[in-house]
Amino acid sequence: MRGDLVPSSTHDQRLLARQGPSDWVHMDPWRVLRIQAEFVEGFGQLAELPPAVTVFGSARTASDTPDYAMGRALGRKLAETGYAVITGGGPGVMESANRGALDVDGAVSVGLGIELPFEQRMNDYVDLGIEFRYFFVRKTMFVKYSCGFIALPGGFGTLDELFEALTLVQTRKVTSFPVVLMGSEFWGGLLDWIKSTLLGTGKIAPQDLDLITVTDDVDEAVRIIVDADRARSRQREEELKATAAQTAEPQ
Repeated sequence: MRGDLVPSSTHDQRLLARQGPSDWVHMDPWRVLRIQAEFVEGFGQLAELPPAVTVFGSARTASDTPDYAMGRALGRKLAETGYAVITGGGPGVMESANRGALDVDGAVSVGLGIELPFEQRMNDYVDLGIEFRYFFVRKTMFVKYSCGFIALPGGFGTLDELFEALTLVQTRKVTSFPVVLMGSEFWGGLLDWIKSTLLGTGKIAPQDLDLITVTDDVDEAVRIIVDADRARSRQREEELKATAAQTAEPQ
């Protein structure tokens, strides 16, 4: 929707609002069906994706900036390595990664968009796009269908997605996957604060720092994803062998 047809509030806002009349008592059960439908659509559309990597970053990044160029190079390298590229589907860094993926013949470029109270369309370099009403449904799709996250410079949305991924890995709510930050100058201050304040006051453990890798090198970022992917594959094979051996043992 565009112009005057864009609603003044989002579905998330209306779902989470507690003020007002008691209409929500009757409306929220129906919202559950809408939420269910979003999960069903997302699972159905993404179930047959090849191994994929999610790239986060600012929607406000101009196309003539180094961050945009880095995003495009990253998208291209991921696609050349055989990964589908997933972004939030918007402009800026998201567009650059989708665009880089489509520089490679046969690559899959995915955009998972979100309803916002201002106009933002899916970028032109997405060949599989899904628009979500609810942030939590969209985040589930990012996590379920990615084997790694790479964050380029971004704002609150990027930070939200970054720390959600780190929290899920730290608490072992998901099978561990790599989280890479690209742009050492941009992320350096945040990492210094994490080390000095969070680690320094005991809010995180020393090994939690190992969940994050910072680099300026596209090749290194992709190599981290590949190495982690191979390690997971070896672990699965060992687990299957162990299970088979236990099954074969005489009772």
